[in-house]
Amino acid sequence: MELKQEGHRFGVHRVMEPEGGLPQSAWKLDAEPVCHESELLIEVTRLNIDSASFNQMKEAAGGDPEGVKDRILNTVRERGKMHNPVTGSGGMLIGRVAKKGSSFSGQVQPGERIATLVSLSLTPLTLTAIDAVDMATGQVDVRGWAVLFASGPYALLPDDMSEALSLAVLDVCGAPAQVARILHSGQRVAVLGAGGKSGLLSLYQARRKVGASGQVLALETREAACQEIRSLGLADEVIPVDARDPVAVLDAVTRVTDGVLTDVTVNCVNVPDTELAAILATRDGGTVYYFSTAVRFTAAALGAEGLGKDVRMMIGNGYAPGHADLALNTLRESPELRAILEARYQVAAD
Repeated sequence: MELKQEGHRFGVHRVMEPEGGLPQSAWKLDAEPVCHESELLIEVTRLNIDSASFNQMKEAAGGDPEGVKDRILNTVRERGKMHNPVTGSGGMLIGRVAKKGSSFSGQVQPGERIATLVSLSLTPLTLTAIDAVDMATGQVDVRGWAVLFASGPYALLPDDMSEALSLAVLDVCGAPAQVARILHSGQRVAVLGAGGKSGLLSLYQARRKVGASGQVLALETREAACQEIRSLGLADEVIPVDARDPVAVLDAVTRVTDGVLTDVTVNCVNVPDTELAAILATRDGGTVYYFSTAVRFTAAALGAEGLGKDVRMMIGNGYAPGHADLALNTLRESPELRAILEARYQVAAD
């Protein structure tokens, strides 16, 4: 684990196949646990597998934790990173900084615990063991090593919440940050998949940004999650509907908006085939923000064309300046929302 050469700040030096590419699009990375001068070497303790990726692996394994474990190990062994070849998505990790290259910027020091705010689909990763797979949350206790490039953001783990909760929230912190950016007072907004962690955090920001003069719609298929949303009082309407049924979504949104539809629709659903529901819920000239990695953007683009819908479509960039602090502070500002997420992730508590 000695320091090696400088290395490229975007991690090009780690790309093995195909040569000359960037780490995210590469098929295989060099995940040797050494620290180049422009890198952090991290002793990994827990992964948070992206929701779409974890659902896919869980279904493929027939709900068997050992089957999920094997798929994670095989993917990391084959690709040098946790990059699901079916969904194309990854997740994120937490761990302890083992070494810091001399040209790696930032104040983080060896021994500090951090969460990487970049996808596992571009993070060199070596796993020596998987100790536990939480089938409810997608969190995985592991032993291994990872590399963070100089271009990669990270966050120090907070002292006032558990690792499991911090990891869950930081995994989706791009969603509420982007929602806070694109919404304005008085707008109508719908959140599809509103009961998940990204959906709940997005609802909170939606309510804060559109204010009392705006309208917030929460669409969620699970009744238990609908009850949780109602208890938070963040939405004007909580609509139990399957986002894979675009006509049902259109009918519901048409009814509660008197046919006006939404200015902005946020898609946080973690299963495929929800692209058209988000488009149909949105007025012409409105914006669809696809945060979910289960979205197929070809289907969204061609679907909008086929429906004759003039909507602006945004890809869910997981990065925005200050996104980690915004997400963590949301839990500090809303004890009720924090309690719901703590209850979900207490199984994975430290």
